[in-house]
Amino acid sequence: MKTKLGRWPVTLILAAAFSLSACHGKRLTRANVAEVSEGMSRKQVESILGAPTSVDSTNLLVLKKTTYIYQQGAESVTIVFSNDKVASKESSLHD
Repeated sequence: MKTKLGRWPVTLILAAAFSLSACHGKRLTRANVAEVSEGMSRKQVESILGAPTSVDSTNLLVLKKTTYIYQQGAESVTIVFSNDKVASKESSLHD
């Protein structure tokens, strides 16, 4: 006799996986990366692309440099901020 209890672990694992994937933000596409332009703030970029996968910051005396990296499988997008404004972007997206 099978019970419904056997389905609970699978359901919980699927729910956890879904909620974790939602935490990483939006799906990266060439279209939404194209919306990011020089001079945008970090907040504006995050509203378009979501939270970055990793962040690297360097504070020099007169310059604050922050690099956002968005990883999606083997593809990535790198946004470099100079004094909290987009200075450059690189993308390896193939969509």
